[in-house]
Amino acid sequence: MKQQLTLVAALAALTALAGCASADTTAAPATSASFKPVAQDDAATVTVWTDSTRLPAVQAYQKSHPDKKLNIVTYDGSADGSTYLQTKVQLFDRTGSGWPDVVFASPTDVTWASAPTGPKAQAFAAPLNQGLVPQTTLDNFAKGSLAPCEFGGQTYCLRNDIAQVVVWYNAELLKKFGYEVPKTWQQYQALGEKVAKEHPGYLLGAVGDTNSHESYFWSSQCPAFNLSGPTTLRTDLQDPKCTRMATLLDSMIANGSVSKEGFFGQSFAARKGPKVLMAIGPSWYGQYLFNSAFKTPAGQVAAAPPLTWDGDPAVATGNVGGAVWMVSSHTANVKTSTDLVTWLTTSNENQAGAPTYPAYAPAATAWLANPKNSQYFASDVGPAFKAAADAVWTGWSNTRFSDATAWSSIVLPALTAGKTLTATLPAWQTAIENEAKAAGYTVTTR
Repeated sequence: MKQQLTLVAALAALTALAGCASADTTAAPATSASFKPVAQDDAATVTVWTDSTRLPAVQAYQKSHPDKKLNIVTYDGSADGSTYLQTKVQLFDRTGSGWPDVVFASPTDVTWASAPTGPKAQAFAAPLNQGLVPQTTLDNFAKGSLAPCEFGGQTYCLRNDIAQVVVWYNAELLKKFGYEVPKTWQQYQALGEKVAKEHPGYLLGAVGDTNSHESYFWSSQCPAFNLSGPTTLRTDLQDPKCTRMATLLDSMIANGSVSKEGFFGQSFAARKGPKVLMAIGPSWYGQYLFNSAFKTPAGQVAAAPPLTWDGDPAVATGNVGGAVWMVSSHTANVKTSTDLVTWLTTSNENQAGAPTYPAYAPAATAWLANPKNSQYFASDVGPAFKAAADAVWTGWSNTRFSDATAWSSIVLPALTAGKTLTATLPAWQTAIENEAKAAGYTVTTR
């Protein structure tokens, strides 16, 4: 029971902040063309709201910058869909004071933090591209990784980390069975057929976690959550790029090579962990799934680049995690606030030892060079991680509601009841549409 709680906690910490990938950046600006900060005092104390996982990083900044005055506050970091930050900011907007200067948050928070509210209809988040963070710095983030921060041509946050989806595999078992690592989804499906016949019980994946759709359907470029404008959401689960993945997974679930359970499900690690031959999942799977949960011995697990589709030249993958740092537009110390979020997201001093893969490309190189992030694996994971980091599909958009709710409440129970993914697509779509409309979106299938 203790192990199960540990695994659930690890999953929550890594994925509760999983934000969607992009937002329309061509629509009318959400704020005025020029950011006008409040009266500034470079000596003012900066209040920082952070989750407990990133607390040591903020403390490290304070230690290395003793001249800066920080008031560090820990909160839930918007984990598990919490609206604590939004609720507090709405309160501060009404009272006209109390806003934190810097916050660690979910990408979903940026959808409201970038919209004009409060005094003088000012957005909570400051547009960092307006003279606060150099464009050369912004350009060094992994391709598409800042998309959740971008609204109306402005950049309202810096991405802390990403969780690009790669192909994880047990190199020792693959060699023992005489199998090759697939390069396409069709090869992956064919390997599933062979494994089901020759080594029944061994698995190439699982779809029962609350984020499994992000590994599979997002990687297939399925337009489940595609913003075509600030308040218009396209969701079309009958699109061929959705149905192709549903069909593929249905066949693999049927032959037993993909489990309907979740990797982080009740007692899965003890019962089936040793028989996980392959997993389509985020960059943190290596350490937090195979190493911590499955206890797979060091030197066995490796990673390969994202799979492609025969006849589709696009290299695309999903993302299962990652969060952001925002600077408040109300801060009286923009200089220190901006320096802090820049240091937290881009400095090798901080990011080389971070728990998950940095979104800032130069820092990611330093992260990969850190032995603690590589010595567990059978081979260098760097090439696969880097290839996937620049291939996260930006058509799976950052919305005001979680992409996990409908999957968890509609799709997973249907699979447990014996229904296929293909048959469940209409119900999944209806649930997404209902959530979107409740959140104020106009919904379309085109």
